[in-house]
Parts: sequence; structure tokens; C-alpha cells
Amino acid sequence: MDLDTVSLATMNLYNLQLAGRSMNPGQRPWSETEYRRKISWVGERLRDLRPDVVGLQELWHADAIVEALDRVNLDDDYDVLATPATGGRIVCAALVRKGLLRGDPEWISSFPDALVLDDTVGDPQAPDIHVGVTGFSRPVLSFDVALREAPPLTRVYVAHLKSKRPAEVYREPWFDRDVHGQHQTAIGAALSTIRRTAEATALRVLLTEQMKGTVTPVVVLGDLNDGQHSNTLNILSEQPRYLVGDSRGGGDIALYTGQTLQEYRDTRDVYYTHVHQDLRESLDHVMVSEQFYDHSYRRLWLFDGLTITNDHLNDDDSDVRREKGTTDHGIVMCRFRWRPAREE
Repeated sequence: MDLDTVSLATMNLYNLQLAGRSMNPGQRPWSETEYRRKISWVGERLRDLRPDVVGLQELWHADAIVEALDRVNLDDDYDVLATPATGGRIVCAALVRKGLLRGDPEWISSFPDALVLDDTVGDPQAPDIHVGVTGFSRPVLSFDVALREAPPLTRVYVAHLKSKRPAEVYREPWFDRDVHGQHQTAIGAALSTIRRTAEATALRVLLTEQMKGTVTPVVVLGDLNDGQHSNTLNILSEQPRYLVGDSRGGGDIALYTGQTLQEYRDTRDVYYTHVHQDLRESLDHVMVSEQFYDHSYRRLWLFDGLTITNDHLNDDDSDVRREKGTTDHGIVMCRFRWRPAREE
């Protein structure tokens, strides 16, 4: 089929697990009633938005998202990409409108061989750096979709990078409460930042290997746990220029955030997808290659707007979320229209 419009979304499911099944340490399993509320809420949001492709984070069991679709009669509308979701760990997953998926999805656990995070001969006054992270804490999902019958296919990545929550260093064998106790939050936050930055860089290497010298449209959907101008997002995006003449820009390996594309269309920025201690942050992103960027001379799709579903974040309380079945992240969806750039 040839789509004239396409919608791309990302949705953190906030531990979508079957009733009574264990989740992270210290988290109380969902009761049957809580589980039913949760799959109802998730299903209703998907029914309201009806995205063509949606990246999912924090899915524990594939049966739970299948039940959410069935509850709103969308089970025949989507292919569910969630093979590793058997209840033992959270995974990245996706829903793809029937007829669009091509080939088999892949979950990438290990960092690419090209990634080396060592610095021993840089600044002669600085100590050496060696980062030994070798894999993603949440494997990255990768798959191809055919948005048009003619090639090329569009490559989609679904990612969930390490959160800002400080690592629990008190569990480490080296931890000494008398020495490290008052510093554990700072040390833990630094470790989380290092891990998230390493994961972003590994994904950037995968992206560059896919995009360099090609015309492959690429989409990244995910809870990236950082804002659009953070170092993490700068690594992923390659910091492209936005304000250029019609069909004269575009970067071969660049990614453009839906948030920025919307900001250039609107006079008011109300983009936030997470609330923590009354701080509203933009952690969830739709990022697209130059084939989806208005001003690229390789443009295939024209940006047609972004919506955020985030009113439920006003209930910043885990007990309220249990009662209502809501998630703790907003849902981001971008729309694009088929409008290839004219050749001069």
C-alpha cells in the first residue's frame, strides 16, 4: 500500500505486566483489578491516536499489550513486535499497522564493535578515561516498514535509554557507608549518566552505519530519558541545522526531533512528557532522518504536526496511577504527509 499520511508515536507503558506477576524489586505486582484498568487505559489511548507505528517501552509480557488491543477491537489492526516479552524483564516493543512490516524484527543487546570509549592520549593534563559498558540496558528494537510500495524501506529503531535515577551503589562490594554514604546520590547519578551516554553513543554508531551514504529513511522512537538539547540527544541527532531555505538543507546522518519541528510551527511550547518533583521534562522523543525534514532536498515526507497526550501526568502519584491505570510518561505522536521535494 502507498500511505499518503503516516503517524509515528512513542509510548512508555509504565511496567505493563500481567496481574500478579513480579516486576522490579520493591514494586508491588498489579492486582487483577489494577491490571484491567491499565490495559483499558492503554487500549483507549491507542484507539484514540491510531498511530501507524508506535514504539513501546516498559513492556513485561506480550500478552498484556495483546489484551489491550483486543479490549478496544484493534487486535486485527496491528502486528505486535514483542517476542522477548515473556514476563521476566522489560523490553522495547512496537505495534505496526498490518501490511507495513517487512522482514523480521531484531533486538540489539550488544554495543557495535566500532564503539570504543577510551581516551588516553587526549588532554595531557587530564587522567585517562575508560568506559567499560558493552551493551544496552534495554535492547534496542530495529525493524523495517514499507510506507510506500516503491523503495527504499524505512528503518525504525525503538530505544529506552538508562534513566536519570541514580544507580544504587550501596549494593556494590566497594561501598563503605562511612566513606561513600553521604555521596551515594551523586555517585549513582554520575554512573547513570555515563551509562545513558554510552548507550546513546552506541545507538549513534548503529545509526551512522545505517545512514551514511544511503537514502534510507530512519526513525528513532523512544524514552531517551533526556531533553532535546541534552548531550545525549546531541550525540544522537548530530545537531543539524534547522533554519535553511526550502529544500536546500538536510544532513546525511542527522536526526531531527519532532519537538523542534513543532516549535517552528507553533508560538508556544507546551511539550513535556514526564513530571518529577514538579519538574516537567521532555524525555520521550520521535526523531527522524532528513527524508522527513521539511527543508531537506532529499525530503519525502512533510511534517504535519505533533501531539502530546499528557494530561494524565497531573496525577503525579503512584497510588493514583494504580487506581486509574495511567502511565507516568506522556505519549508523543508525529504526523507526516507524502510530499517529496521538487527537483530544480
